[in-house]
Amino acid sequence: MKKEVNLSSSTFASAIGSSPQTASRRLSALEEEGYIARVVSNDGQRVRITDEGILRLKAEYRDYQKIFEDLQVIKIKGKVAAGLGEGQYYISREGYRRQFFDKLGFDPSPGTLNLKLNEPFALNDADSKSVRIEGFEDEGRTFGVCRCRPVKINSINGAVVRPERTSYPATLLELIAPVNLREALGLSDGDEVEVVLE
Repeated sequence: MKKEVNLSSSTFASAIGSSPQTASRRLSALEEEGYIARVVSNDGQRVRITDEGILRLKAEYRDYQKIFEDLQVIKIKGKVAAGLGEGQYYISREGYRRQFFDKLGFDPSPGTLNLKLNEPFALNDADSKSVRIEGFEDEGRTFGVCRCRPVKINSINGAVVRPERTSYPATLLELIAPVNLREALGLSDGDEVEVVLE
């Protein structure tokens, strides 16, 4: 995860207990899914885990924590950060609002609370509590799919919201709730907030 490594198919095959052909196919599949990047040369190949791969591993790690450490909840901490001011526009679109209410059980207050995390946070199909919010068209414009994950923010029910296509880094968490979280919790930029995934 920290740097690329030299890795031959035969070495990888030995590590996973398979044939070199199977190992080569697995490496190709991981590369196609965006989890690893490879540079092949005459000396072999250099492999590194991509940011997307690290996110997937961290999601798996959290799942194993739940199993082996008997964790009922997972807590994420982050610091309140200023956003781009676009959250209010998107959250207030009727195509999203209706789905938030139907799938999450609340009508979100306009806008999002942004938290800057120390580590990336993955939100994908592997999370059984992840909810898909479908894209739609409105006023001649296309609005994309996003994923949500119900959470509690200082005992307030809310959700993480992440567009499937976003330029935001995985270390930025956007939260929605039925109330304005900044006002309800008296938050300012830089304040630390704990988010609970149950």
